[in-house]
Amino acid sequence: MSLKKPEMKTKKIEKVLIALDFDPSAQKVADSGYLLAKAMDAEVVLLHIISDPVFYSSADFSPITGFGDYMGMVPMQSDNIEAIRDASMHFLEKIKKHLGDESIATVVEDGDMAVTIINTSKALHAGIIVMGSHSRKWLEDVVMGSVTREVLHHTTLPVYIIPTKKRS
Repeated sequence: MSLKKPEMKTKKIEKVLIALDFDPSAQKVADSGYLLAKAMDAEVVLLHIISDPVFYSSADFSPITGFGDYMGMVPMQSDNIEAIRDASMHFLEKIKKHLGDESIATVVEDGDMAVTIINTSKALHAGIIVMGSHSRKWLEDVVMGSVTREVLHHTTLPVYIIPTKKRS
């Protein structure tokens, strides 16, 4: 008597959503996500979320000015949402150019980071979410950043996490 194994059906991942913030580690996250997508012969979508426009024009730290000349970005002193949206799109276009693939789609959304990543992944029918984990808060986020943890908690999609914490 021979037992036949049940046939497993696997679904091909056709679209990879790469969520990027204005951290210098964004290039590492984009590179890793892009390599994953290419290995699966999947489309790539780069996403940036504007969660708090005031954060972009802070005198103490701006996610854009925080890099100096990272990826050719220039300091921004604006709380105008359209200027922030334009700068965000410019940032994604720079990453796209770095990756060298004109077929990459770029999307800028605003809202809560975790909720917007999940909603955008559903709207675009992504098969996997790629994101970095900064883990800046010591005890609360020892394993991963709070946005990453929130996405993992609320999505049904696989999440590919790129650790971006600097080693000492």
